[in-house]
Amino acid sequence: MKKDIHPKNHRDVIFVDDSSGERFLIPSTISSEKTDKWADGKEYPVVHVEISSASHPFYTGRENIVDTAGRVEKFRARASKSTKSKKS
Repeated sequence: MKKDIHPKNHRDVIFVDDSSGERFLIPSTISSEKTDKWADGKEYPVVHVEISSASHPFYTGRENIVDTAGRVEKFRARASKSTKSKKS
């Protein structure tokens, strides 16, 4: 193997999935100011993520509709108007 190709700041980090609350202890080089204790009693840096394998629909088999701008409600309102006008 080649020498001196790996980063110097490689250590274990706790990743917390904000969607599901799952926690993962994974080696990483990401930096973080926050720390927390793991099940082994040691303290590790903590990084919060929005989505992981614990909450991603591909891995969970569940489909989540993420509606940030009210698009689903707008679509349903238009759809209900069009069905009402067809019935009249």
